Amino acid sequence: MKPSVPENYTYKIENLSTGYNAGAGRGHDVAGQKVLLRNMDTRLARGVLTCLIGVNGAGKSTLLRTLAGIQPAINGQIELNGRAIQDYDVKELARLVSVVLTDEIPEQTLTAYELVGMGRMPYTGYWGSLSKKDVHLVEEALEMVGMSDFRQRRLHSLSDGERQKLMIAKALAQDTDVILLDEPVAFLDFPSKVWVLRLLSKVAHEHGKSVLLSIHDIELALQIADRLWLLENQNLCEGEPAVLASEGKIDFLFKGDGIEFDRETMQYRLTPNS
Repeated sequence: MKPSVPENYTYKIENLSTGYNAGAGRGHDVAGQKVLLRNMDTRLARGVLTCLIGVNGAGKSTLLRTLAGIQPAINGQIELNGRAIQDYDVKELARLVSVVLTDEIPEQTLTAYELVGMGRMPYTGYWGSLSKKDVHLVEEALEMVGMSDFRQRRLHSLSDGERQKLMIAKALAQDTDVILLDEPVAFLDFPSKVWVLRLLSKVAHEHGKSVLLSIHDIELALQIADRLWLLENQNLCEGEPAVLASEGKIDFLFKGDGIEFDRETMQYRLTPNS
């Protein structure tokens, strides 16, 4: 039985196929496109933390970039707040969707405050001065990620994890309906991963935002996410973590010699050598 889709949502996705131009070759269609996801139909719920998981190469980053309007879809329709995503101009879209991607490299001479302040550019323009509201949102975002004491530090003096927290703060300062994040906890130690994921969950729940993030830490996703989007064999499977785990839908993520997944505890463990 197909899981129910959220009634209160930001994104409405119909018959979506994603991928990229790759030229002729095995696994490519006649137009030379490498298809990673086919015929996706779903909604991205408001007030919900959704985790996007799948093996390497499944198309998680490509899907996030497509939803962000950075990369075109191969086929299908994406609506944001009832309007086709291609009908938004760049500034309009930036006021609705904030994005944290793994390939973003901010200027290293910026201060932490300046970087987070760039989240207000959709409202101020590149050279615009920050209003009292803008300043408040920047300060609030720095505090939310625990980086207030670093506001005057240059990015080149910070660790990868600290810079990642600032990129998340920049997205929070942007104050959008949707926050899309590609591996936002990849460079963090375990306590910081838990802290950031709980922060994003709180942002979704208390501010009614749609938060969608890709993640490799499957056990954390199972414990913290409200909803999972699973990518496997070019298809989407979605639902509540406990339900998907009990139905064996996530077992494919744990395939390997010496590893097994306990569906009741939603944890994986090493098996004895045979």
